[in-house]
Amino acid sequence: MSDDEFYEEETTSNTSKKGDEAFAKAKAGLKKSELDEQLKEYINEWRKQRVKEEDELKRLKEKQAKRKEIRAEQEKKLAMQKKEEEEKLRKEEAEKKAKEAEEKKKRMEEAEAKRQQMLEAQKAKQKEAGAGKKASTAGGGGAVTDARKEMSKTKEQLNEEMKIALSIKIKPLDLEAMDSDELKRKAEDLFNVIVQLETDKYDFEQRRVTQDYELKELKERQKVQLRQKALKKGLDPEALTGKHPPKIRMYSKYERRTDTRTYEDRKKLYEGGWEVIRAETLEAMWKEKYEDWTKRPKARLPKWFGERPGKKAGDPETPEDEEGGEAPPAEEEEEEEEEEEEEEEEEEEEEEEE
Repeated sequence: MSDDEFYEEETTSNTSKKGDEAFAKAKAGLKKSELDEQLKEYINEWRKQRVKEEDELKRLKEKQAKRKEIRAEQEKKLAMQKKEEEEKLRKEEAEKKAKEAEEKKKRMEEAEAKRQQMLEAQKAKQKEAGAGKKASTAGGGGAVTDARKEMSKTKEQLNEEMKIALSIKIKPLDLEAMDSDELKRKAEDLFNVIVQLETDKYDFEQRRVTQDYELKELKERQKVQLRQKALKKGLDPEALTGKHPPKIRMYSKYERRTDTRTYEDRKKLYEGGWEVIRAETLEAMWKEKYEDWTKRPKARLPKWFGERPGKKAGDPETPEDEEGGEAPPAEEEEEEEEEEEEEEEEEEEEEEEE
């Protein structure tokens, strides 16, 4: 290719490139305008949707607020109803308690009046008959039952009864309407009442002391009787005096009768056993060995330096024909050695067992 041809081709390519660029720019401008329009449409649509959502949210919030108000009103009504019911129950309980207190007060007044009448009647009888001891003993049983009733009551009941009794007994004094003479007379009456109460208190205390002494004496008698009963049955003397009854010891689990044997008799049942059997076997073995030992042939020891071993001073000399003696045979010596070894082994075994 020549230089002219190459130059022409290069110029044509440059012009074509410029035309392509212009076309691309125009196309890009068209696309940008279209994209802007689409974006505007999207934005407008989004704004409309947002307005709708905000309206829906406002509507829901208003609905929620209305529900809260309705619920608060309902709760208020329920609280008012509950309060009214509680007040009604309280009033009913208060009325019931007031009625019970009035009835109790009436009963206490009647009982107090009866008691006063009985006391007056007793005092009159005592004065007439002069039998103070009999009256005191007759009233002892009633006092015990009254004391038991009083002990079974609670603290609140006792306080209420005390208040009612005091309100019946202690009546208000109209001191303003009294003269000096009437006040003196009233003071003397009150003094006499106090003296009488103190004397009654002392009598009751003395009666309590005597009753405690009698109860102790009765308990001691009961203990003596129970001890005798236990001894008759073959039990321990203190078996029946405790809080709980004694265990019934059966003769055996196969015989349905009580065991009347003493502790020593029952202890002898468990004595012996293997120890007794072992002692018997040892005794029999010792007897057998002792018989064998007594039957052994006796041999004298040979002289040592012209003297018999074991010879005491003053003993006569042995004749020469008896010096040698009869020596035990070798077999008998071996048997004796074996028997001695067996005895030593048995003794060692016994020591280990013990």
